[in-house]
Amino acid sequence: MLKLRVLTAVIALGALLVVLFVLPPVITQLVFAALILAGAWEWSGFLQPEKAAVRLAYVGLIAALLAAASVGLANEFAVGVVLKIALAWWLIALFWVFVFPTPIPKLAGWICGVLVLIPAYLAIMSLYSLQPALLLFVLIIVWVADIGAYFTGKRFGKVKLAPKISPGKTWEGVFGGLLAVAVLALVRARWLEIDIVVLLPFCLAVAIISIVGDLTVSMFKRNAGVKDSGRLFPGHGGVLDRIDSVTAAAPLFALGIGWVGLR
Repeated sequence: MLKLRVLTAVIALGALLVVLFVLPPVITQLVFAALILAGAWEWSGFLQPEKAAVRLAYVGLIAALLAAASVGLANEFAVGVVLKIALAWWLIALFWVFVFPTPIPKLAGWICGVLVLIPAYLAIMSLYSLQPALLLFVLIIVWVADIGAYFTGKRFGKVKLAPKISPGKTWEGVFGGLLAVAVLALVRARWLEIDIVVLLPFCLAVAIISIVGDLTVSMFKRNAGVKDSGRLFPGHGGVLDRIDSVTAAAPLFALGIGWVGLR
């Protein structure tokens, strides 16, 4: 299984680099929009999976909001407001994952999906418009945190992080992931001559909120009684299984890059 996961990750990374640095911007935007719509289809499976009409209606809703978001990308103030709303949502989600299991009304599921997907799209496209390398950097933070957590948790993990949501995750894994991100921040700060006192806590905050994103999507999967959101990526699951951490990390990163001198 690990070999399959690694192979899929390598292929996906290659495709991502092409999307970020080779394809025309309009095609890149369409690719990211398509991924968000695929995520919307998977999210609709958390709501009423047995009703195709409901699922299609939810994808239609997200598509309409994506169209509006694409038009509003040029309005920095409006984008900032949406990203701040997203940050408030993820702080609520942080509390929610630690009191789960709790009933999740269908309307709340619809709204939460919007709060997960639309700000993520805005953040991704804003970062891409500024500089594709910035978008790649936030993705690297998420990947390093995830890889560090996986191997540290596998070797040393004992204390469960959120056993009712994701039994495999441990506090030891969290600290291992954060340590890996700290090393990444040190390398990045030295490379770009950025004050590490500023960059380090920022990168750690992005890594921490990425874990909240992971747990939140896992919470909705657990509530729906499914292990993976889909099967698009062999060994990795669906789109949401791959972007859950990014949906939380990207809005915070997009808001904070000006504070730390990356913009």
